[in-house]
Amino acid sequence: MKPTIAVIGASADRAKFGNKCVRAYARRGFQVFPVNPNQANIEGWPAFRSIADVPVAQIDRVSIYLPAALALGVLPEIARKSVKEVWFNPGADNPEVLAKARELGLNVIAACSIVAIGESPADYS
Repeated sequence: MKPTIAVIGASADRAKFGNKCVRAYARRGFQVFPVNPNQANIEGWPAFRSIADVPVAQIDRVSIYLPAALALGVLPEIARKSVKEVWFNPGADNPEVLAKARELGLNVIAACSIVAIGESPADYS
């Protein structure tokens, strides 16, 4: 079974990190679930309006590409889903957001999730 990742803040814009993440994880063999309420699909993967809509019981990894105000709003949904790790990428690693995520019992990792799998965002231009 493939490992799973939900990319919250996934983008159809190939210049954005939320798109580079989708492509990097797909390249590494993950089952990718882009989350963006304004897109039907991203890089050939169906996009979901929220993490609650992702059709698997457990998600191995969530990678967040959202500003703090939006990230705070999705944390309760993430906490209700069975998620092993929540990655807050540079720019999404606001101290208030990280504190709230920890308060909700999430396994918080503040680092670049693309680099974590041995990929470089620069390779996805």
